[in-house]
Amino acid sequence: MPDPMRSYLDFEKPVAELDSKIDELRALAASGSDIGEEISSIEDKAAQALKDLYDSLTPWQKTQVARHPQRPHFSDFIKGLITEFTPLAGDRKFGEDEALIGGFGRFRGESICVIGQEKGATTESRLKHNFGMARPEGYRKAVRLMEMADRFDIPVLSLVDSAGAYPGIGAEERGQAEAIARSTDTCLSLGVANIAVIIGEGGSGGAIAIATANRVLMLEHAIYSVISPEAASSILWRDGSKAQEAATNMKITAQDLLRFGVIDAILKEPPGGAHRDPAAVIALTGDAIAEAFTDLRNLDRDALRKQRRQKFLDIGRKLG
Repeated sequence: MPDPMRSYLDFEKPVAELDSKIDELRALAASGSDIGEEISSIEDKAAQALKDLYDSLTPWQKTQVARHPQRPHFSDFIKGLITEFTPLAGDRKFGEDEALIGGFGRFRGESICVIGQEKGATTESRLKHNFGMARPEGYRKAVRLMEMADRFDIPVLSLVDSAGAYPGIGAEERGQAEAIARSTDTCLSLGVANIAVIIGEGGSGGAIAIATANRVLMLEHAIYSVISPEAASSILWRDGSKAQEAATNMKITAQDLLRFGVIDAILKEPPGGAHRDPAAVIALTGDAIAEAFTDLRNLDRDALRKQRRQKFLDIGRKLG
């Protein structure tokens, strides 16, 4: 059988079958059968099938990849890129929100403020982090940390991975919309460089609240949208089954968004998606982040604000 720790998506069935065959042959080889050449042949076939499949993913298939449960999360990027990371808790107004994590550490020897959504990897951790859907106190915590970073001239890195802000009654009562708007405004007002990376789902205001940055990078099979395909389908057609059609029409892929100027660069993923080689993806992301910060290094505070403001104004002008 295929690796029990690996989860295959529906459209990956042909690859799963090949992997299953490889495992069966390896079991035979372990018992003394001389079938190494046959195993190598099927491994090559499986690798090519995976590459061909991922070279032509539809927007809906990319949505599924972006949501893959084994995709590297915020905590994985922190472990791989940030040293001496010290998370800070609470918004100093209501409480702590563990859906949005933030703190300070070092990125390649330099001080940095990092904020982002954590979805969790197990049932227990997903509940703890509310599946990455932050409440108002999460965004107010982000504002607190960004303002602290600005005060001490420390750059800000945002790692975005959320289906959207939490839509619960309590969140609305505590001012969800205001908190998102204030977080977005704080991003725009920073006098330090800020970089955002869409590592999985970039959903609605929950994403833009921390992604209004000088540079917006996006993993190859991540998605970034104003609303989820399922919600758009329900609103536009009153039929949730048309999510695939909505995903295609909404232009939510990295390739579409780069063409429109919404993002600045696409970060390549290995064949099969980031979850098949997290270490390689995290290392590549680190290089891209370092390059982006280097490009902004010589800009003063006013120039950073002006560049960021112009970037988002240009999006509207280009699409209008």
